[in-house]
Amino acid sequence: MDIFEILRMIAALGVTLGLIGVGAWALRRWGPSTLVRLQTAPADRRLTVIETLMLDPGRRLVLVRFDHEERLILLGEGSVLAQIPAPSRPRAKARPPAETAS
Repeated sequence: MDIFEILRMIAALGVTLGLIGVGAWALRRWGPSTLVRLQTAPADRRLTVIETLMLDPGRRLVLVRFDHEERLILLGEGSVLAQIPAPSRPRAKARPPAETAS
């Protein structure tokens, strides 16, 4: 074995590892989650998770919206511990049209 064969093997190993790295990056960037988002349009969904808050390793709060209604759910130990209707957000009052001085 001469030095050129060793350099060629090292270069081939570098190219192979580089291709594996690019493939891993591409899967993270455009992986299964992207395909799922492309299949179902967000406007067609009735159920959405608005926010999740971890309380401790065994419990978490989940704010869920379905059919224009929000619910706060306490999950833990593999079951639903409590379900609370979330308070409705106050809507901005419609202002009467401004009167113009004629």
